[in-house]
Amino acid sequence: MATLVRGRWVIPGADDAVIDDGAVLVEGGAIVALGAFDDLGRAHPQAQVLGSERHAVMPGLINAHHHSAAASHVQHGAPDMLLESWLKALWRMRATPTRLDILLSATRLLKSGVTAVVDLYGAAGNAEATAADWNEALAAYETTGIRCAFGPGVYDQGFMGAGPGDCDAAFLATLPGDLARRARAMRDPEAGLPAAAYLELMETFCKAWRDHPRLAMWYGPPGPSWVSDGFFLKIAEAARRHGSRIQTHVSESYYEKLQGPKFWGGDTLRHLHDLGITGPDFSIAHGVWMTDTEIELLARTGTAVSHNPSSNLRLRAGIAPLNAFLEAGVTTAIGTDSTTINDDEDMFAEMRLALRLARTPTYHEPAPAPADVFRCATQGGARLLGKEGTLGRLAPGYAADLVLVDMTAPCRPWVAPEVDGRDLLLYRAKAADVTDVLVDGRHVIRDGRPTGFDLHDAVAELAAVMAATTFPEDAHRLAQEIIPHIEAWYGAWEHPERVPRTVMNARV
Repeated sequence: MATLVRGRWVIPGADDAVIDDGAVLVEGGAIVALGAFDDLGRAHPQAQVLGSERHAVMPGLINAHHHSAAASHVQHGAPDMLLESWLKALWRMRATPTRLDILLSATRLLKSGVTAVVDLYGAAGNAEATAADWNEALAAYETTGIRCAFGPGVYDQGFMGAGPGDCDAAFLATLPGDLARRARAMRDPEAGLPAAAYLELMETFCKAWRDHPRLAMWYGPPGPSWVSDGFFLKIAEAARRHGSRIQTHVSESYYEKLQGPKFWGGDTLRHLHDLGITGPDFSIAHGVWMTDTEIELLARTGTAVSHNPSSNLRLRAGIAPLNAFLEAGVTTAIGTDSTTINDDEDMFAEMRLALRLARTPTYHEPAPAPADVFRCATQGGARLLGKEGTLGRLAPGYAADLVLVDMTAPCRPWVAPEVDGRDLLLYRAKAADVTDVLVDGRHVIRDGRPTGFDLHDAVAELAAVMAATTFPEDAHRLAQEIIPHIEAWYGAWEHPERVPRTVMNARV
């Protein structure tokens, strides 16, 4: 049966005219037509009507970089720190059930207008345990109805987070005897999933999930600090063979930037390019510390970047050069990295933060408009996913991934009748304003609640499970002891003078 999705404003995309008092005709999981509500209503009198004159109708947002979790690291008691220390602080987190991680995390995203997500994931131990865990995660994603590029990855180096290659051994040698022994036991590489077993398991999963309409298997190597050149090459070959994609972390922190010249003799992205990794099927998360040469390389190769402004601020990584990305023509998307500024996974707040951080202070410097950021969160994400032409806009033939936003609160107490609905949405809407979400034309959020499972029961189950879960005291104590040594390790590296890309004020 056909559905008319109605709104005071229908926002087809970043570059399309907003349709006032419009509607979208949906049938068979696809968009058939857009136009004035009265005209489409007369032409399709039997169509079910969803939405009202209070709503805005927009394309589903795309979260281009995420790590699913039922509760945030702050809720686990792990504070924001510089990345290299923060990764140790995460050792204090209790284990959470995979199914609930996915159900609750994906629902937060859906309720924030996100209809597709790239989730970089990990391994659960040996191959058998990891396979069971991945199947459980994918089944939970099916339950929520969201689209997901599911990208597991594993380490084959850098287990202590001290850098690539032989850095682990060198760092451990700086620790006092008993601390070194306990650190080796905590981060024993033999306890994880070996690279060969990971590749074999990915082979199985890529084949098993190849034809799923909403879920796709991606390769998610954590980053050059943790994945050797040889392993990266094998991942790239496997991804090409399966027609899959790769996402990894590059130049998130200042110390990751320093690793390029220190270990590879130049920029990190250039090193990955020389290995043959870059290209339209490859994307990076963060890119905070990209050089001009790396930005040109992103644009030239079609390599995409997920801009994660909240996470970059919270972990003191800095501000990614969004204006430079856009000016160079880099495929740029928006991601929450499960670390949003208000710890709430609100994609509207993430878009606003991306916009505000890039608003330069003089007339002769570039600055994005709201439509530019909206484009990143929709069409940019679609291109990163390889779904340009089917996702990221409301247009005939596109998938019916739509979001209805109740604009009552954004319009209160008054709004000018001539206001641009797209700008109003980006400047003032919040996740709490989303009422309904469709993916492939199917209701996945109805009246603010997921349709695939009982959210109240899932929240209650998580609370009960976590109340009975023991705090990892030994891991926490070990992290507290190691963090000062990590800070001393990186603090001893040569710190070249930094030339800021973003200058918002001046001391003189």
